Amino acid sequence: MLYPEATPEAAGMGGDYYLELCPRPVHFEKASAINSVFFDEANKQVFAVRTGGTTGVVVKGPDDRNPISFRMEDKGEVKCIKFSLGNRILAIQRTPKAVDFVNFIPDCPQTNYSQECKTRNASILGFCWTSPTEIVFITDQGIEFYQVFAEKRYLKLLKSQSINVNWYLYCPESSVILLSTTVLCNVLQPFYFRGGTMSKLSKFEIELPTAVPKPLKLSERDIAMATIYGQLFVLFLRHHWRTPNSNGAEVVLYHLPREGSCKKMHVLKLNRTGKFAVNVVDNLVVVHHQDTESSVIFDIRLRGEFDGTVTYHRPVLPARSLQPCQIAVAGPASVTSQSPVPCKLYSSSWIVFQPDIIISASEGYLWYLQVKLQPVVNLLPDKGVLMDFLIQRKDCKMVILSVCSQMLSGPSRGPLSVIATVFDKLNFEYKKYLEAEQSYTGVIESGQNRGSSLMKRSPQTQAIIDQSDMYTHVLSVFTEKELPHKFVSAVLMEYIRSLNQFQIPVQHYLYELVIKTLVHHKLFYMLHQFLQYHVLSDSKPLACQLLTLESIYPPAHQLSLDMLKRLSTANDEIVEVLLSKQQVLAALRFIRSIGGHDNISARKFLDAAKQTADNMLFYTVFRFFEQRNQRLRGNPNFTPGEHCEEHIVFFKQVFGEQALMKPTAF
Repeated sequence: MLYPEATPEAAGMGGDYYLELCPRPVHFEKASAINSVFFDEANKQVFAVRTGGTTGVVVKGPDDRNPISFRMEDKGEVKCIKFSLGNRILAIQRTPKAVDFVNFIPDCPQTNYSQECKTRNASILGFCWTSPTEIVFITDQGIEFYQVFAEKRYLKLLKSQSINVNWYLYCPESSVILLSTTVLCNVLQPFYFRGGTMSKLSKFEIELPTAVPKPLKLSERDIAMATIYGQLFVLFLRHHWRTPNSNGAEVVLYHLPREGSCKKMHVLKLNRTGKFAVNVVDNLVVVHHQDTESSVIFDIRLRGEFDGTVTYHRPVLPARSLQPCQIAVAGPASVTSQSPVPCKLYSSSWIVFQPDIIISASEGYLWYLQVKLQPVVNLLPDKGVLMDFLIQRKDCKMVILSVCSQMLSGPSRGPLSVIATVFDKLNFEYKKYLEAEQSYTGVIESGQNRGSSLMKRSPQTQAIIDQSDMYTHVLSVFTEKELPHKFVSAVLMEYIRSLNQFQIPVQHYLYELVIKTLVHHKLFYMLHQFLQYHVLSDSKPLACQLLTLESIYPPAHQLSLDMLKRLSTANDEIVEVLLSKQQVLAALRFIRSIGGHDNISARKFLDAAKQTADNMLFYTVFRFFEQRNQRLRGNPNFTPGEHCEEHIVFFKQVFGEQALMKPTAF
């Protein structure tokens, strides 16, 4: 378990550490003379291999609640050990010539079998599982791609490629193996593996520093592969010596596409020298500097200096240490009850793996590196840049909404121009999301992707702040505060303006919030203008809300009716509204104006007329329907299906039977 450390230094810095080690690290037996530690980058598993007599192995992964433990015969020093994807086959390399295999399949004997490399006089540098049943041997003379038939306990060579290899890297997320070739090790040859096939990608050369006493070889310690914003990059840590023309080391990013040539695209300026390590967390490149025990982060999506070919980036935030923390003391059960001790950050024993893993073999811990977003808010004063940064991060929605709230009503209330910029940035991503969803839905409904896996819903990386989020967490709370009414109204209209700019239909509850705010501040003239010039779009809920305002603003009633009439699909609502206001004749006139008077229910209007207690109004409405009956059926009498019997009785009681209309003979 990892514990935050409440140090005076942490308190003095205001808690603005934006990087931390995960609170629940994977704990394993630390490396020693009798315990070797291995890490499998594909399964993210740590192997603790205890030697001496029978070899005991404990395997722990991200979910270390169910570690795998087993024993195997000691056949020599283990150089490399990895499970296949799914943990069904174990591969162990003990010699430079062969790899041994053990099945961990239920109801399948754990008989050992072995595979020697096919190339004569070659030495195996290592191996990588690319699927549950496919494995690649990397030798100093090339690569060999095998399929493993576990039940039959043998391997079939699928494809091989001869090439002189100095060292290699594997990126399991993209199934790409990178081979280092040539004397200076700086020509890299990538291979891509998928579905039993091996594809050779375009090789490329890493530019080595030139202003050095003698040519340096490219070290595998200075190369990493990682997926950033969905694209595979090769990261080169380019060291610089202190010279008048040098500003320190830099990280060079080469984009490695599936097709086409690899291109140098980004340079991250570190402005310092020394020992570095690189992680990638949440699409951010994190560079650790051991000498100063601090880290910086880079975001290649943010604007940099573009020279026509390459974009140069500077750190997004000031350098900060990782969040100080404490770790439990490793040892026997009787000792582990001791108080936790401070974790030595940036230790020389730390080993960094991609994308976000830090391992201390000497202490027996594996951590995942994490980004803390809340401290970033105080370190990035430019709200536009802050929003560009936050919107690309995972789990950022509540932080963004908090920033919006502070920007509107906190001590750091921003000018309207900044607020508009933030709204536009949020709605730009919102619109992209809506378009992607609409496109995906259209393809699904049309059945175009039937039997095809090409059309898949893209994983959503950006935060989507929709109208409901903004209304619930920001705007509705904001309007309740005692702020200048002109500012409040301007903010609400600015958000609606932004939605309209991106052609996003505005939800009625936002208009309702505007009306509620204007009424609260008695800004009826502004409300009238907004409605008259259609700043607030017509809708049935909005018209109904206007009707409720009639008692405090009488023109709202007519504004509501005008809106309903403009909607044209709201005729029933207009009639209901007029009847509810006991304006029965106005309802009849409206129905006649749209030509619907032949189909309306007589009983509904007679009910409404009777409720007014105005006998002459009732007489007029009754006579209207008698005339309609005469015109349509040649007889003024109501039919039994119209259920008007009680109204006929009432009419006779008040006006006499002789007042009933007589049939007209033609």
